[in-house]
Amino acid sequence: MRVTFLRTRPAETLTEAAAVSRRREGTTAIEMESPSPADAAAAAKGGALLVSRTAPAPEAAAWALPPGPALGLVEDPSWRLTIIDEGSREEVAAALARTGAPFLRTARSRVAAAASLAAGAAVSVFVDGVGQAVRAVEEGAADLLLRDWSVEMIGELRAALASAELVERTVFPLGVETEEAQEALPPGALAAWLGQVDGSGAARPRTEWAPGRDVEVPAPRRRLSAEWADPSWVGGAAPEGLGWAGALAPILDRSLAGAAPTTAELEALLKARGDQVDAVAWAADLLRERAVGDTVTYVVNRNINYTNICRLKCGFCAFSKGPRDLRGRPYLMGPGEIAEMAAEAWGRGASEVTLQGGIHPALTGSFLLEAVKAIKAAAPGLHVHGLSPEEIRRGAETSGVSVRRFLEELRDAGLGSIPGTAAEILDDDIRRRLCPDKVGASQWADVVVAAHELGLRSSATIMFGHIDHPRSWARHLEAIREIQRRTGGFTEMAPLPFVHMESPIFLRGEARPGPTWDEAVLVHAVARIAFDGLIDNIQASWVKLGLDGAGRLLGAGCNDLGGTLMGEAIGRAAGAEHGQEACVEDFRSVIESAGRAPAQRGTTYEILNRV
Repeated sequence: MRVTFLRTRPAETLTEAAAVSRRREGTTAIEMESPSPADAAAAAKGGALLVSRTAPAPEAAAWALPPGPALGLVEDPSWRLTIIDEGSREEVAAALARTGAPFLRTARSRVAAAASLAAGAAVSVFVDGVGQAVRAVEEGAADLLLRDWSVEMIGELRAALASAELVERTVFPLGVETEEAQEALPPGALAAWLGQVDGSGAARPRTEWAPGRDVEVPAPRRRLSAEWADPSWVGGAAPEGLGWAGALAPILDRSLAGAAPTTAELEALLKARGDQVDAVAWAADLLRERAVGDTVTYVVNRNINYTNICRLKCGFCAFSKGPRDLRGRPYLMGPGEIAEMAAEAWGRGASEVTLQGGIHPALTGSFLLEAVKAIKAAAPGLHVHGLSPEEIRRGAETSGVSVRRFLEELRDAGLGSIPGTAAEILDDDIRRRLCPDKVGASQWADVVVAAHELGLRSSATIMFGHIDHPRSWARHLEAIREIQRRTGGFTEMAPLPFVHMESPIFLRGEARPGPTWDEAVLVHAVARIAFDGLIDNIQASWVKLGLDGAGRLLGAGCNDLGGTLMGEAIGRAAGAEHGQEACVEDFRSVIESAGRAPAQRGTTYEILNRV
């Protein structure tokens, strides 16, 4: 059984400062009888969602209305509406049926009666204490409205409702997706809602942590889930094994027995909450131990981003520049400069150089071939891990040859493997809004499959936490899994949490501020489960997560920390505060602190040094 709750407050007038204050207290919704456009603007700027008790109030994010006025909103999305239990039973039932409203708000004395006519709606009721909340749930309430509840009281409520799954919602029910919200909400309300929610549409935990931000990981010392902030959660420990996995336990049991989860089951795992997150991580780490033991690897490498000029306009990218961009200096390196950087990296002990850049409107495939040849001439022993599927398709087009032929030329020039970047999310419903200029999911896959068939192995990536959701993550993992079953060419899966701070789509108010910590744990852990027996290596990106964050994920199925990344620039451009380069000593310290054995590897995971 799931019980949701909303932290809401009434107001007669509203200023931005008042909305900010309410958000700091934990409130997500503010209710007003007749909000004005100024009230709506103040709420949005303060990060709160405005609920109107009057129809139509188009500036509001949501409405809470009696049956009569509610019927005037049948053309609006039902998820914006709460029916107030006033009038006859017939009137209330008709309003619920015709509007499809997800909530029926009633008085505490009428919970049982409301539950008998609510049909598919959740009975919603204000409660002032834990005892009232428990009684309301026992009588049929499935949604609780909380005014001025402390974090400690919410912890007590969770303990009192231990047999139920307690989830905090916003003014909307769980499951509302970004595309739906973009079509229905005023821009200010959309931005406020995106700042409040995770990928499942539930309220985000109130932490300062975000990918790329140099703050402490929010997970308690003896847990991986950071869903709650009360003392009993923070001071407690995650249950051992699968005892608290609930409905996910059969999926995890089958996974541990060697039965790969279906796409729908992957989505279910990616929606885990609280103790379930730790159960998923526990199962993933057991599979990690079986697959690769206690060795944790890293590679000494250099990133060479040869140009930041790009003709594509991806919503997430803060690195690319136009030729006359005022946000930073556009640049283009020549093959000679690229070769010098590669030779310097080789001299500093690198075994790999990663070569990637923007889709420069003037560059052709011959430039990419020259760059690879120059690197191999300057440092013959260096592995060239370079050129995303997007760059490869562009290189083939400008050379007038097929993708396969161009890959053959790159391989013969010295390319050793390709990065699985430009994948972002392999779900075209998301790609059309996130990176409409890029190749589609099937075109990306075609390039990767061709590379694998020619003996060029690749990494796999997923960038998550922006406008996506667990269903799109599951689709992405399934797409990678199908390619791997066919070719066996992926060396690793490297989840890349969205760094939001300078990303255009976030600055426009159209994306979430990255994944939550729990979502980062889940994507890595579920990747381990999804690829069991197919891809042995799951990487935690220290550039996105910090070294401490990456270290914590060694307990969630990860066995690799990626590369030292001399001169990393893309994450920094998006606002990441973590360093541009890590040293071997940093990696070894993190790995040994986790009780694991460090090892330096090559690009294709051959062990180079265990000392």
